[in-house]
Amino acid sequence: MLYYLFEFLETQYNLPGAGLFDYLSFRAAVSVIISLIISVVFGKRIIEYLRKRQIGENVRKLGLEGEEKKSGTPTMGGLIIIIATIIPVLLMSNLENIYIKILLISTIILGIIGFIDDYIKVFRKDKKGLKGKFKIAGQTILGIFVGIILLTSNDITIVEFSSLSDIESIENFQSNEIKSFKTTIPFFKNNELDYALISNAIFNNENMLWLILIPIIIFIVTAVSNSNNLTDGLDGLSAGTSAIIVFTLGVFAWTSGNIIFSNYLNIMYIPRVGEITIFIASLLGSLVGFLWYNTYPASIFMGDTGSLTVGGLIAVISILIRKELMIPLLCGVFLIEAISVILQVGYFKITKKRLGHGKRIFLMSPIHHHYQKSGYHESKIVSRFWIIGIFLALLTILTLKIR
Repeated sequence: MLYYLFEFLETQYNLPGAGLFDYLSFRAAVSVIISLIISVVFGKRIIEYLRKRQIGENVRKLGLEGEEKKSGTPTMGGLIIIIATIIPVLLMSNLENIYIKILLISTIILGIIGFIDDYIKVFRKDKKGLKGKFKIAGQTILGIFVGIILLTSNDITIVEFSSLSDIESIENFQSNEIKSFKTTIPFFKNNELDYALISNAIFNNENMLWLILIPIIIFIVTAVSNSNNLTDGLDGLSAGTSAIIVFTLGVFAWTSGNIIFSNYLNIMYIPRVGEITIFIASLLGSLVGFLWYNTYPASIFMGDTGSLTVGGLIAVISILIRKELMIPLLCGVFLIEAISVILQVGYFKITKKRLGHGKRIFLMSPIHHHYQKSGYHESKIVSRFWIIGIFLALLTILTLKIR
């Protein structure tokens, strides 16, 4: 809204300084500041409200050190993240941008799923929360929505630099925009994968592309959202790791949405996608501000309202900027957490069927609980996972040049 206000003041009254809002970097910086202020200042009030209403976490007895102290800690902290993200986006972004529309709707859908899950856990005292099939159904609806928009919107295009040989042609890039469903393959030269070619190879018909693209999107959204939910088991682990991932996605959104940087780096240029930087900046600020209260010992938990939403948004952003194939590397911490659960459950079931009693690979899963059981302090585990996350983020950024 401020974006439109200052655009009006600049065009109608030539107000000094109003032109700053034309710059993506300025609006992104202001978005971070606004989201930080909202999450830190108003986050405290939300925590106090939740405490008064006794909206606290029902901690399961897992035999972990310090779990008794966490019982009753306010949950649904994801509301802080959602509010602190949406407000700066509404204020600072171009709301007509197709990518901003997709992300705002995605936030609402994911937030509703997570809120219902937390509501059942807190108010109905059902520790299982929302049944898994309903979570998957909601995430599937989101995946279908994103897929349909990608397939049908004329505002979602790319520019291939093979047709842009000089500065003059770059300045007239609009004539080179094409509807394409290519994505980026990390670490490979000529690193683009065309989903349309896959559709043509399988179905001998490019019009069947939706049968390839939509299931892939559903899988990515579901996998990343639920993996982040599994990661949210220690104070600050999910929020800190997510902040590192979101910052990295901001780098990719910025470069992919800037025609000069895209041309220099020889990467896919995606018109209008740079506006996602405002959303990413807002989400980053809200996560960092949330960490003010979520680091050990946590004053509030993210809850599924936050973990499912943030994980889902990471997936959607990755898809929109055509970097979804980098998720296994960038979201490596999430991947490790999810794999540890899959291995633990799978091995337990196999050994129980063969031996009559189940065996375990880890002392407890997800893997962060294994390290807790091994005697590591919670804050040390979180710090080391953050370091791993930073390392993986740097490797991901290197894919801009290493291929």
